[in-house]
Amino acid sequence: MELPPIVDAGWVLAHRDEVVVADVRWYLDGRSGRHAFTAAHVPGATFVDLEHDLSTLGDPTDGRHPLPSPEELAAALGRLGIGEDDVVIAYDDSGGGTAGRLVWMLRTIDHPAALLDGGLRAWPELPESGDGLSRPPTTVRPRPWPVDRFASHDEIATAAADPDAVVLDARSAPRFAGEDGSVDRRAGHNPGAGNAPWAGNLDPGTGRFRPAPALRQRFAELGVGEDTEVICYCGSGVSACADLLALERAGFGRTRLYVPSWSGWSADPARPAAQGRE
Repeated sequence: MELPPIVDAGWVLAHRDEVVVADVRWYLDGRSGRHAFTAAHVPGATFVDLEHDLSTLGDPTDGRHPLPSPEELAAALGRLGIGEDDVVIAYDDSGGGTAGRLVWMLRTIDHPAALLDGGLRAWPELPESGDGLSRPPTTVRPRPWPVDRFASHDEIATAAADPDAVVLDARSAPRFAGEDGSVDRRAGHNPGAGNAPWAGNLDPGTGRFRPAPALRQRFAELGVGEDTEVICYCGSGVSACADLLALERAGFGRTRLYVPSWSGWSADPARPAAQGRE
């Protein structure tokens, strides 16, 4: 089926028997997403662990959440019982800041996936508690990552200096500016990047993504044009995926993820850091 990057709860309810609902809650402050899932989740949902299912181990310059290899991702999907043709609808309780990682990863390898708009708070039914649905394991063939959807350390540096490209940092303004240095070993942002906090894609009243025209306007004001190459990053390649899904919803197609993000860039003391909100 043709699947947009973001769907509402009504769509999910209408296709309930045709989709796998994935809960991808994770918290930067160290709270347990698994515990939150056990307390309350969308009925029939399966918990997907950002740290263990959607990331791998790497060097500090790879960032806090390096991308798993195609084989590692296939093994994780198989363990979770998510088959090659299963449509995945992912959610969290932030509006897409973590669930977007799973959705964007799957869409890059042509696996049908979408984000539940509004997340858990938008689900109209009473939540369920407990361990959730345990799906039978399955075999999933690895699909290679498309190299044109990712940017390296050198490529993001080149793009930031290119007037025909745009680099966007999805972190909050204080972290971007270097005013909040509590998370990473160095404060600041990649020189030449603009700030597009991922939460700015949401309507603050509803917690749902803004309509496509409003998103187009937002990104146009950040310098994104019809054919602009856009590279997104954040702290560790997670919340930047919400920006990438918003860009897709807005109709922009030339987008890439810099997976190491600020945690990977700043781990090398030889790389420069910019500060300030401009």
